[in-house]
Amino acid sequence: MSSTVRVRFAPSPTGALHIGGARTALYNYLFAKKHGGEFLLRIEDTDQTRFVPGAEEYIIETLEWLGIRPDYGPHVGGPDAPYRQSERKPMYKRYAELLIEKGWAYYAFDTADELEAMREKMKAAGVKSPQYNAVTREYMRNSLTLPAAETRRLLEENAPYVVRIKIARKQEVRFYDEIRGWVSVAGAEMDDKVLLKSDGMPTYHLANVVDDRLMRITHVIRGEEWLPSAPLHHVLYKAFDWEAPKMAHLPLLLSPDGDGKLSKRDGDKYGFPVFPLEWNDPNTGAKFSGYRETGYLPEAVVNTLALLGWNPGDNREIFSLQELVELFSLERVGKSGVKFDKKKSVWFNQHYIKTSPNERFLPELKARLSAEGLDAPPDDKLLKIIGMLKDRVEYTKDFFVHGEYFFRAPTHFDAETAAKKWNGPFVAGLLPILENLTDWTAPAIETIVKTEGEKNGLAPGKIMPALRLGLCGIGFGPGIYDIMETLGKEITLQRLRFALQSL
Repeated sequence: MSSTVRVRFAPSPTGALHIGGARTALYNYLFAKKHGGEFLLRIEDTDQTRFVPGAEEYIIETLEWLGIRPDYGPHVGGPDAPYRQSERKPMYKRYAELLIEKGWAYYAFDTADELEAMREKMKAAGVKSPQYNAVTREYMRNSLTLPAAETRRLLEENAPYVVRIKIARKQEVRFYDEIRGWVSVAGAEMDDKVLLKSDGMPTYHLANVVDDRLMRITHVIRGEEWLPSAPLHHVLYKAFDWEAPKMAHLPLLLSPDGDGKLSKRDGDKYGFPVFPLEWNDPNTGAKFSGYRETGYLPEAVVNTLALLGWNPGDNREIFSLQELVELFSLERVGKSGVKFDKKKSVWFNQHYIKTSPNERFLPELKARLSAEGLDAPPDDKLLKIIGMLKDRVEYTKDFFVHGEYFFRAPTHFDAETAAKKWNGPFVAGLLPILENLTDWTAPAIETIVKTEGEKNGLAPGKIMPALRLGLCGIGFGPGIYDIMETLGKEITLQRLRFALQSL
């Protein structure tokens, strides 16, 4: 086995990459970089019936957006190409035949009807989960029960067959998991899984083990859902006389209420994305929101995912990708499932928005203004608006959502604020004074407004909400004098006149 740490992220292109899959990719990346190793992307597309167009491109785009770029993969090439299993199809049959020669696998010629009859017979005998195993294979049609001449004839006549692993009933499969410790499974609990399908394509089990060996993978870091497959994979390594890579099975991501694995339905139920990027399913037409399109920054998603199963050993919560690389270890990954916390993910996003330069948000804001048919103000003005809103937004799209009044005059006014805070007489009296103000800056405006308020016996709390309502249509937002300076004298006066007519 290679002395260089090599890990792989090996998703199937059967749809959008779940956020749990993104966490698996992240942990693989962090582990590889922590040890000066290599991170590979391999597309496991052996099940062509479940292939979804665009899924591979989605996976690659997700990794790129998150900043966890593979060293090798189908889009960048590498010494072990091709990195799509469908393009490696010819070689898998050779390995399946090698297992047959070594006595670890066999040909099975059973038809679908014969398999169904076996299952029904087992159920009738009280077996809840019928399996093709060391017991049932003895009366099925395979190269272990058929005469050698009959097996040769069927192969020569190209009769349909699959290749199955031969699991010894009286054996114990024992291996060490880097997160869960020792795992032991009795052979009697395992079945003779199919390794090579009738169409010549390998199943996940055979392709996974062969490719991990050929790509010199030293550590397999994957989700807990693959733990039941690990005993079979260790049997295959033993059958090939190969050293197995170290394995680590990550805890499940659970729904916010802890009731089962995080699913697409949980996103709809709790109002947050379960996919990194927006996904339009080409088969069903269903559309699912993504973290990127919702307005999350990639480093916020990375920070969120990193702490869903791993902890640094102290109370720190904010980590850059490089800091995560330096601190990450499998020893600090827990065994138990982890509940997804939407509030925490939003908190991370707010932090990274606040600490990012204003210029970062210019392109998205300009694009939104264009989509709304609005002309974008000069960059310096946009940057000022972004700065005024940064402490108040949760998502990047909120710069427009919460600041629309900077670009478009309100056409209606919040009724509750109007009933409690509007003061038409004061605003009407203030208008001519503002018209004569030549120094249109926030401090100068504030001085004039407060002076007029004092003359009328009004505290600032009785003045500013009325001005905010008239200028923005709502009762909350950044400092009103900064808003007035940013809107400019002409627009400010126009809006206050319109409010007087409307309220």
